[in-house]
Amino acid sequence: MPYDLIITDQYAKRAANLLKRHPELRSQYLKTLQLVVTNPFHPSLRLHALSGKLAGLHSVSINISYRITLELLIQNQEIIPVNIGNHDTVY
Repeated sequence: MPYDLIITDQYAKRAANLLKRHPELRSQYLKTLQLVVTNPFHPSLRLHALSGKLAGLHSVSINISYRITLELLIQNQEIIPVNIGNHDTVY
């Protein structure tokens, strides 16, 4: 069962800025979002829960350097991207 992807205005701006600076990530980014919607637990996403100040959020990998932090609401079948960027930016 596919998940609903809820894109906030704040996240859309962050993603647009990242893709403007790194257009080479566009296809990987879109593929990652497609996979998150169809199967957020796919091994290639490396989904994991975050701790500390980001407790309650999860992270998936776009590639070795870039991540997306997510609010994963399994009960409602919703995924809300929160932030996107490299490891230092996201965490």
